[in-house]
Amino acid sequence: MVVCGDDALAERLGTELRELYRAQVTIVVPSTRAAGEPAQGGGRMRAAALLSRVQAAMGRFAPSDDDSLAGQAPRVMEAAVLSEDVLTEAGVARADALALVHDDDETNIRAALAARRLNPRLRLVIRLFDRKLGQHLAQLLDQAAALAQPDLAAESLDTSTTILSDADTAAPALAATAVAGTGKVVQADGLLLRAVERAPRGRGRAAAPGLCTLAILSSSNNDPSDTEGSDTSGQEEPLLLPDDQEIAAAVGRGSVVLDTVTPTEPALPPRRLAARALPLGSLFSRRVRWSLAVLVVCVLGLALATWATTESNPWRAGYLTMLDLFAIDEPAIGEPAARQIIQLLTGFAGLLLLPVLMAAVLEAMGTFRTASALRRPPRGLSGHVVLLGLGKIGTRVLARLHELGVPVVCVEENPEARGIPLARRLRVPTVIGDVRDEGVLEAAKVSRSHALLALTSLDTTNLEAALYARSVKPNLQVSLRLYDDAFATAVYRTLRAAHPRALTRSRSVTTLAAPAFAGAMMGREVLGAIPVERRVLLFAALDVAGHPHLEGRTVAASFRAGAWRVLAVDSTAPGQRRTGRGTAPEEDESAPGPGPVWEMDPGYVLRPTDRVVLAATRRGLAELLDSQSSYSAYASHQ
Repeated sequence: MVVCGDDALAERLGTELRELYRAQVTIVVPSTRAAGEPAQGGGRMRAAALLSRVQAAMGRFAPSDDDSLAGQAPRVMEAAVLSEDVLTEAGVARADALALVHDDDETNIRAALAARRLNPRLRLVIRLFDRKLGQHLAQLLDQAAALAQPDLAAESLDTSTTILSDADTAAPALAATAVAGTGKVVQADGLLLRAVERAPRGRGRAAAPGLCTLAILSSSNNDPSDTEGSDTSGQEEPLLLPDDQEIAAAVGRGSVVLDTVTPTEPALPPRRLAARALPLGSLFSRRVRWSLAVLVVCVLGLALATWATTESNPWRAGYLTMLDLFAIDEPAIGEPAARQIIQLLTGFAGLLLLPVLMAAVLEAMGTFRTASALRRPPRGLSGHVVLLGLGKIGTRVLARLHELGVPVVCVEENPEARGIPLARRLRVPTVIGDVRDEGVLEAAKVSRSHALLALTSLDTTNLEAALYARSVKPNLQVSLRLYDDAFATAVYRTLRAAHPRALTRSRSVTTLAAPAFAGAMMGREVLGAIPVERRVLLFAALDVAGHPHLEGRTVAASFRAGAWRVLAVDSTAPGQRRTGRGTAPEEDESAPGPGPVWEMDPGYVLRPTDRVVLAATRRGLAELLDSQSSYSAYASHQ
């Protein structure tokens, strides 16, 4: 396995492959002596820090004497440029899979094209932010693999190229931490899985209803002096996929319950020719609209009065009224008194119409002029979410919060950040400035906000913003993006002890995203992940064939506590299943047949032709894949 990256995701992915899948890993990181570094050495310092972290992480999992990888130490390479020569030196021509997880899309694309030329059978996992570009790139690379290897099996071609985005994987979970009552939702292979967090139950009380319990939360949810659960927690860590005895013994601890499993239908494409209403509300203020409406009613009344007094037809009465309104008709000298009064009133209405029209024109011009400008936070705004950072992660979280209808105020230091165009298009109030500067959070109305989401790429910046926000509003709900587990635990303990009544959450983007990348490198589809404190629960789709722990067993009997649980079974014939991997329903153009037929009966016996959607821990999913490989090797030997 080869991993190429320039940030924390490469380190976490290498650790995942080494620790769980016992794979021989080569990690290619930027050189600390790379040419073209800025004078202040920022890029060089980041590269050196990443290199030291990767070497330390790989050293923690050095194989022991009885390890199958004994004598094969992890390899860490430095490269200034990810060229074809570097890929050759890393062993891409002989590797089973290559993960390209640089933060820059162009670097990943160039390396993917070179790697496909070196090894047509290579399984490629590419990190891309642009969804459309990723879809087209996957088709191109799969086509190149099929042309270079005509004998390539259909199953291998389906997993030949996988496009993933850490932002897409982590955004739903990050957005859910800022919205009270929002469930953890995963769209998995035609299913919509919704998990909700249940409050702790007392002794003697029945557990809250639900399809099954996915996790039991640590006691730290209610004890500020304890630590939030993580992969290295003690006995009070959160329990993933507990059995009935563990659930019964978990008195006073919250839980995450699978609430609903709903089949989803492919969404219809949007109607391009649908009529659109004229956006008068965004062009003119309410005062101008009311003034125009009153004048129109007055003119209509004068037209009716002219029709009644002149005994002419309605069209002529309206014509005379318009002439009087714009003062281009002859004076009504010698006309009846009623006609003269109506003409005077119409002329007066015309005088009032002129400034109203001028105000409307000026407002429309101002609207068009400020359309490209960022909106400032409104004066009376309250109950909103303050989102810090509009990079890749922040952009996806902003889109998710907008879909949920949650009011947001963004804070971003860089006016050219990736999420600024989205904030401008959605008309989301945005403050440009360094969150550490005085007055920036005040401009975002943090004192009247509901929650703070600190999603910048620097742990210290996120922590500083959270501490300052808590000093302004002690009961503010805070969610931090923190990479290091030990640092996150210390922050959590301090914030919970200082503010026991305020909700505090910390999430790691790489922890949420790395299992999906690792599963794709092993040829399996990880459909989504939900955070359970600092741990993560995966949702994956597997074919039953070749899995001794699944094949021939009932859904209930296949459950292994702490490892995996089958949630639903697709009993559709393999030739009639949709073939899109990880695409949204509206983007899956290769669906040859009807939707899947889902079985959710615990007594259903799993057949080799079935496909299951299951929840699994990181170690549980690795064990399933390892057992399948051993079973396949045994079957081929027999």
